[in-house]
Amino acid sequence: MTPPMAIPRPELLAAARLLAAPALGTSVVRALERITGRPAELSDDTPPDGPFLYVGGVLPDALRTGQLVWFHSVNAGMDALLGSGLPWPRGVLLTRTVGRMGERIAQYVLGWALADCQSVPEHVAQHARAEWRRIPSELATGRTAVVHGTGQIGSAVGGLLRACGIRTVGVARTPRAGLPGFDRVVVAGADEEAEALAAARWVVSTLPLTDGTEGFFADARFSALRGAAFINIGRGATVDMAALKTALHSGAVRRAVLDVLPDEPAGPDDPAWRLPRTVITSHSAGITADEDVVTDFVACWEAVREGRMPPLAVDVARGY
Repeated sequence: MTPPMAIPRPELLAAARLLAAPALGTSVVRALERITGRPAELSDDTPPDGPFLYVGGVLPDALRTGQLVWFHSVNAGMDALLGSGLPWPRGVLLTRTVGRMGERIAQYVLGWALADCQSVPEHVAQHARAEWRRIPSELATGRTAVVHGTGQIGSAVGGLLRACGIRTVGVARTPRAGLPGFDRVVVAGADEEAEALAAARWVVSTLPLTDGTEGFFADARFSALRGAAFINIGRGATVDMAALKTALHSGAVRRAVLDVLPDEPAGPDDPAWRLPRTVITSHSAGITADEDVVTDFVACWEAVREGRMPPLAVDVARGY
């Protein structure tokens, strides 16, 4: 069983040294010093003698010691950190950075959905051939988007699509009602999900990578589609790439937009580059900005000082 996290005690937090990853920008480091009221030490992966908190993109193995009281990740995804094979240190608080990622990713999804309606890929290909031919467009209003993942990012995606008149169906692990951004929510694996997939114009994945989501999009789900576009901004390993290839060739998936792949960065020999009617955007949909790191760390710091579990705390057992 994964040990529970703990909010650092006030005296422990007051005594903790602040370690920052060398990759952090100077403006972020200065902001961390201002927020915590202590100097930051650029980490060389040598654990200090006393308690410390660490801010960075990854947690070096050497810093997984009993003196670590809190790790704030500058990333939103936790699969690389929690899937390393090493157990999470007992009682250590783990928080993450989301910032305006939901807003950025929502605009990314909307952009590709509208490009789909306006036949932008076809116009680009036609331009390359110097071919003049009118291609009909269609309205996004009244179409259906099925969004897998109903957390902060999924809700942001659903909310923006819904504001454009697109019907939104969220897919969650458990029954939920009244979630922001969705006209309705169905349970993954239920008959209602299959019905929603069959009616979808777009299927969007915002899923994190966990034991329960690895290979989530496989033959069964892709075969339920009736020509939907598939957009993945979650994690690449949630998709069975062989199943996606089959679905693209059969027409069950009309086109695919993949911001993430199982193996990143993808080399020139990766088969994903040769998938038909597919665009790969190199994990660029929701790049974290320095202001996101600072804003979210402030929120976490204030919560911890008040003795509250930060809203951006990660459930290490669930992986998000």
